[in-house]
Amino acid sequence: MEWEVVIGLETHTQLRTKSKQFSGASITYGAQPNTQADEVSVALPGVLPVLNKQAVECAIKFGLAINADIPARSVFSRKNYFYPDLPKGYQISQFELPVVGKGAVTIQVPAVGKNAAYEKVINITRAHLEEDAGKSVHGAVEGMSGIDLNRAGTPLLEIVTEPDMRSAAEAVAYAKKLHELVQWIDICDGNMQEGSFRCDVNVSVRPKGQEKFGTRREIKNLNSFKFMTQAIEYETRWQIETLEDGGTIQQATVLFNPDTGETKAMRSKEEANDYRYFPDPDLLPLEVTAADKARVQATMQKSQNEEYLRYVNDLNMFPDDARAITSSRQIYNYFESVLAELRKIAVPTATQTQDNANAKSVANWVINTLGSYLNKTNLDISESPVRPEQLAKMLSKIFDNTISNNAAKQVFEAMWMGEGEADAIIEAKGLKQESDSGAIEAILDEVLKANPAMVEEFKAGKEKAFNALVGQAMKASKGKANPAQVNDLLKKKLAF
Repeated sequence: MEWEVVIGLETHTQLRTKSKQFSGASITYGAQPNTQADEVSVALPGVLPVLNKQAVECAIKFGLAINADIPARSVFSRKNYFYPDLPKGYQISQFELPVVGKGAVTIQVPAVGKNAAYEKVINITRAHLEEDAGKSVHGAVEGMSGIDLNRAGTPLLEIVTEPDMRSAAEAVAYAKKLHELVQWIDICDGNMQEGSFRCDVNVSVRPKGQEKFGTRREIKNLNSFKFMTQAIEYETRWQIETLEDGGTIQQATVLFNPDTGETKAMRSKEEANDYRYFPDPDLLPLEVTAADKARVQATMQKSQNEEYLRYVNDLNMFPDDARAITSSRQIYNYFESVLAELRKIAVPTATQTQDNANAKSVANWVINTLGSYLNKTNLDISESPVRPEQLAKMLSKIFDNTISNNAAKQVFEAMWMGEGEADAIIEAKGLKQESDSGAIEAILDEVLKANPAMVEEFKAGKEKAFNALVGQAMKASKGKANPAQVNDLLKKKLAF
């Protein structure tokens, strides 16, 4: 029998705010346990929640970004369950009337094996505001567990999809796209290691062609795209094997163990009625007007797709480079900062074509050279030792022919190691390019005189001889001669 996997995702996105969802307590990551647990976080009697306006604006941004329905009225509810890290005995969330309704995200699914890459629309069911719970800490004191309520009350936007995905590749492509999007619109820092972006994956299987869904199991709190792939693939195999062996699937919440690569049931899966949702009597319904949406829209920058198209169409960038630059708000900001600094330096450019070539060159340096150094040192671009203004200054020296591309690589490495600015490094290492035509002609005359055999080979139609002569000229100049001038002047001399 041929089986089909059905996947839906629920993503908990920690919103980029200064304080908690319903109080003014800080949400700084890494603070000492319980130092950010205020009266609301620990649920002292008589305290009342106050909705965080900044969190609401983040939710509206997301709704606008996915062209979702943003209703004029949404309601906060109490989701009742009992666990040590939830002092109130309930979580304030949204249920029947969420702040963001139906929308959609378009994903690019990469080629896998013989399957070509393709595009697919993933429908968003809803996105609702809620507060995070605290955290149980095991082993801090031998033989005991503790509760850290620093995270309790942290603002979250839970984003729920329809069961539209049919493979681990599609699920990961969606998760990556969503991860890019929430950072692009600046509502989440996207730090998966710190728990800012966590995915719960609902997986079920059914015979190919059957319309009715199978029984789903929810894999909780996946904070790695690699682990997501492994978890979905294992869970899919397990469910198929269980059914083919005559067993049944019980709805459950499961955890993924990255050490074993296996999923394991944690508890039976709760339904909505198990949580006994009811409207929170301490919070008024949230009203979002057309003016509210327009005000938030005015603060949003162009979408990833708009900037991608501008790079490709207006700057003639390669599509892959444009996609890489717009894949991350931080990379995009760095790239744009370099371009802005170059404009300040006023690099002389004769045509729009040259301006576009410079932008393409900047993209290449940011994606490949800078990207390579960041990968090797496991640094984020925001931590780069080479600042945008430093890179711009160095690139201006390539564009005005002060240094060659090869010399620029030495300059970049020196800047990365903290050896100073481009001008000082060029001077200290003697990397300035020779662009004096008279000096280059003198070098070429010596090379031609010393290599008559190569000259005769070129005149006999052997193009490789020309490249060999260029190589000899560059060697004679110790790599300092302007390669473009060497080529032009050499062609003129060999024409006689």
